[in-house]
Amino acid sequence: MKKEISIKKIKEDAENRFRRGDFYCSEAIVSSIKDNFELDMPDEMIAMASGFPIGIGKSKCVCGAVSGGILSLGYFFGRTKGGDPKVQRTLELANELQDSFKKNHRVLCCKILTKGMDMASGEHKDQCVAFTGEVAEKAAEIVVRELNLTNTDNGCHNEDNN
Repeated sequence: MKKEISIKKIKEDAENRFRRGDFYCSEAIVSSIKDNFELDMPDEMIAMASGFPIGIGKSKCVCGAVSGGILSLGYFFGRTKGGDPKVQRTLELANELQDSFKKNHRVLCCKILTKGMDMASGEHKDQCVAFTGEVAEKAAEIVVRELNLTNTDNGCHNEDNN
């Protein structure tokens, strides 16, 4: 895993992967995080994100970008054995990501976020591309902060980024 990360590049890569149609929101975030952190993560982790777009399986519930960001945080901070207490910190970080999104958009619900938009319209896609970038950026910021990595966008160590 890389110790020096460009958060800006993670955001741009996630947006571009969605914009080009390579991936939907949640997949684009996981893919961008995987590639930019140079994680030894199987591609099946990207596949695990495939059911979350359009508000989890097209149900228009929780925004797929938020789900992808939380999946990414789980990779870094989640537990693999029952009873591991580190799950508490993972839940706190997932809540931080959600709260950041809600601060900017009031809700997590895809149905409300896209109300009145034609799902095939450019307006809808532009909004979702922006959400994808925003969440990828926030997830990367959390990872960089929590793992004490360096954000190369400003050449400073994470302690100086706050």
